[in-house]
Amino acid sequence: MKKGVMRPGHVQLRVLDMEEAVKHYRDLMGLIEMHTDASGRVYLKGWTEVDKYSVVLREADSAGMDFMGFKVVDEATLDSLRQELIDFGGLDVQDIPAGDLDGCGRRVRFTAPTGHVFELFATKEQTGKYGVGHHNPEAWPRDLKGMKATRFDHCLLYGDDLDTTYRLFTEVLGFCLAEQVVDPEGNRVAQFLTASMKAHDVAFIKHGEKNKLHHASFFLETWNDVLLAGDLISMTNTSIDIGPTRHGLTHGQTIYFFDPSGNRNEVFAGGDYHYPDHPPVTWDADKLGKAIFYHDRVLNERFLTVLT
Repeated sequence: MKKGVMRPGHVQLRVLDMEEAVKHYRDLMGLIEMHTDASGRVYLKGWTEVDKYSVVLREADSAGMDFMGFKVVDEATLDSLRQELIDFGGLDVQDIPAGDLDGCGRRVRFTAPTGHVFELFATKEQTGKYGVGHHNPEAWPRDLKGMKATRFDHCLLYGDDLDTTYRLFTEVLGFCLAEQVVDPEGNRVAQFLTASMKAHDVAFIKHGEKNKLHHASFFLETWNDVLLAGDLISMTNTSIDIGPTRHGLTHGQTIYFFDPSGNRNEVFAGGDYHYPDHPPVTWDADKLGKAIFYHDRVLNERFLTVLT
């Protein structure tokens, strides 16, 4: 396992109505609204996150994900990984100048074989944990709203070329395969990749179309917080997908729902951990229902087919 990529840094989501989207992510999910840039994009963060933001909302005509960014350890690592991405071949590698995202340094952007756009960066303005800071901090801020989401955790993405994407993320970016789903012929149809001790930092499921977002996920502290999220979803008549329930994959305690634009969100608590010497956990494709929804043991059609 190479060193370099530390963690997910941000995701930019397309939304159809900015006012409604901000209400959803700020008031329901409890992200902290940080600022709006000159182009109208709104920046938010989970309250435990040190960097200035992790979610960027852009108003557009269609919902979905513009890109997902990963933070690397320093600028020298960014240069090294940029060259490795070019050497890997077949990738559209672009340099995005500092300031294109407010408060963020230069970024190296590339399109994965699944069609998803990713980027790497090393520098972003740090505002500290919201409401508590890092010097004699209190336990939590008293003015948190809604679900009190602590951090942006991962994305689950649907695309076609899982094998080359797996090589890219493991050989170049240093991710580990923490968990997988395999078909009867032994082909991976789902792969959960981590650059940390988390169960996954990004995941891919095989799908005929490129560049589809299944969900963006946010971490909560406890199972009770997940149950509270379920209550809030009902109180606000938010469109729900499934849960509260438990995953077999990663064993996280979870609930899925939709933002007003149709982007699927997850909030979850718990889950497994992964070290580089751990062998990947493997699920058979015919056990996918139990792997995804451990209690029901079946998949609803909406979970499989609604993508943005």
